[in-house]
Amino acid sequence: MDSLSRWRRFKDTYCDTGALGIGLDIARMNFDDGFFKRLEPALTAAFSAMNGLEAGETANIDENRMVGHYWLRQPDLAPSDEITGQIVETRERIRTFAADVHEKRIVPPEAPRFTDLLIVGIGGSALGPQLIADALGTRRDKMVLHFLDNTDPDGFDRTIAALGTRLKSTLVLVVSKSGGTAETRNGMIEVRQAMTAKKLNFARQAVAITMAGSALDQQAESEGWLDRFPMWDFVGGRTSVFSAVGLLPAALQGLDIDEMLEGALAMDELTRKPDVKRNPAARVALMWHYAGEGRGRRDMVVLPYKDRLLLLSRYLQQLIMESLGKEKDLDGQVVEQGLTVFGNKGSTDQHAYVQQLRDGLDNFFVNFIVCLEDRSPVAARTAPEVEPGITSGDYLLGFWLGTREALSEKNRQSITIVLNKLDGKHLGALIALYERAVGLYASMININAYHQPGVEAGKKAAARVLELQGRLVEYLKANPAPATPEQIADRMEASGDVEMIYNLLRHLAANKRGVGKTGNKFRWKG
Repeated sequence: MDSLSRWRRFKDTYCDTGALGIGLDIARMNFDDGFFKRLEPALTAAFSAMNGLEAGETANIDENRMVGHYWLRQPDLAPSDEITGQIVETRERIRTFAADVHEKRIVPPEAPRFTDLLIVGIGGSALGPQLIADALGTRRDKMVLHFLDNTDPDGFDRTIAALGTRLKSTLVLVVSKSGGTAETRNGMIEVRQAMTAKKLNFARQAVAITMAGSALDQQAESEGWLDRFPMWDFVGGRTSVFSAVGLLPAALQGLDIDEMLEGALAMDELTRKPDVKRNPAARVALMWHYAGEGRGRRDMVVLPYKDRLLLLSRYLQQLIMESLGKEKDLDGQVVEQGLTVFGNKGSTDQHAYVQQLRDGLDNFFVNFIVCLEDRSPVAARTAPEVEPGITSGDYLLGFWLGTREALSEKNRQSITIVLNKLDGKHLGALIALYERAVGLYASMININAYHQPGVEAGKKAAARVLELQGRLVEYLKANPAPATPEQIADRMEASGDVEMIYNLLRHLAANKRGVGKTGNKFRWKG
């Protein structure tokens, strides 16, 4: 395609959101003129399904629940006054609590004010807050954020050690929708023990975000934690960033949560309209469909040309892959759907894997994300030139355009999302754009984006492993003579689990948990 034809294609396909300040360029995708028309029936059905979802129809059919993350930024859209009131009340409580912390009306027992915020959560309970904190944080933040988002003991130790003496001025936010998430529970226990060792009162420095009546909610109430904020069964973890899960940490950090909500609401209003030419979410969903032939046959490489959006690919991995990675469709047929997401950042990617993207397997399409504003207007006034008439930002833009061109030369496809700048409004709109695209695309390929049976299967399997470990330890205590894993498994009548037993034995031995190892035999040392 010559440059003039490409320019015409760009003008014909570019989607400009106007005052919202976000544009979508799909000209570097290879769809033909009839593609949109062929997908029109599927997209029409997807809009209808989205209307039903927003009206309160049961969308999470496995759990018989509504799906209401869109109500979080437009409470009056909720199907009942009760839900509307809960959302509005929670927002106000978030603002009040954050102000009370900042103004030192709420303080820790052993320090004059709270300086740090430690968020204990996993998956959607951490990924959204991490993205917001890194994308919008500055040196003027009112609190420094830290995360325990795994059950890695070394990770616990590193984070707690980094807090050091500031543990006494750290507010701990424990986030678990069900209240029974094992990784979050473990992190809470570890923090509590670290505080107890320093003679600190964990409860007087702790806040819970959980469903009313959950085990965590009951514990926080009985122990007299500082406060409790709700999660609702109509909001899934991966779409919870505009609930207390994301808004409370952001408010405590000192960010403008209303600005983020405003951006998300504006994007919702725009992408709710079935005008494909002006609906960026519908066009993104269509490009996903085109790139992967409606089967996820190409991976999506997320490349933001902005350091502050480095964590976006991690956030999108959960939002997209947990929503779209499904074995069965809505009719119960095995389809094994999905869309694989990975990413780095520009221009780091040019020194990492663009070589393969350009010259290797053609099994991907790129999602570039570009910010037109290089830095804040204040910083721009004193920005140096790295060459005569050239700034660092000029180089960054050049590397994006150059990388896109180099990929196009090899017929490698890409879409580009252009933000006027990165602030709370634009970030909120960007998140809402992807949320809507996920919902529309899922409907187009006839799957349920709002359940996650595979995640539950993994949790059940992990519980079985820990149950086996308990049986193994009891066996070793009663039979302390050295034996091979095969002998131990056979005597436990668990021959089918010999590999698992071996892995449990060597883990216990490596951590000096009562098990000794000599050669290929293990024994109980006590």
